Amino acid sequence: MSDTPTRQRGSKEIWRNAAYELLISEGIGAVKIMPLAKRLNLTRTGFYWFFEDISELHASMVRRWESKNTGNLVSQCSADASSIAEGLFNLMDCWMNPTLFDARLDLAIRNWARVDADLQLRVTEADTGRIKAVAEMFAQHGFTREQAEVRSLTVIYTQIGYISMQVSENPQERLARVQHYVELFAGAAPNPKDVDKFMARHQ
Repeated sequence: MSDTPTRQRGSKEIWRNAAYELLISEGIGAVKIMPLAKRLNLTRTGFYWFFEDISELHASMVRRWESKNTGNLVSQCSADASSIAEGLFNLMDCWMNPTLFDARLDLAIRNWARVDADLQLRVTEADTGRIKAVAEMFAQHGFTREQAEVRSLTVIYTQIGYISMQVSENPQERLARVQHYVELFAGAAPNPKDVDKFMARHQ
């Protein structure tokens, strides 16, 4: 392959970010090399400096989703917490902080999985991992296996529904509701100090 000036080929991250934006806005059918090149005002051959083909780019986006959304969710569930309410607030950080959990990407991946059986398997695997992580958090705070499982399902399915419905809320109203979600999921009102710590992180 002949040398192409850097300005004509961009960077791996530039191509991947453009693909992400197309996936979010138009779906996986739009994530193709020529539309990406036009969007970036780069040459088509520039793409091949960083990816063997479009499938490699697609795989890269899926890995990004797995690492960011599922990886961070599991990590938040295992963070230090003196009570289940504090543990749930740690988890709720994911829903409030897009650097921890990208809801738009989660929805786009789920929509993509509707037409990709292999990806659907990975989505199912991710959901299983998320449910397990939340259940283990409940179990660590004294809930029975059955209680932990049902509460975990409630937490995860609530959030999947929230994402799928693309609910739009006033950010401050949404933040104020979190403590009530925590009380519902935990079965007890959270300590006011835990509420204050959570609110301080997001205000």
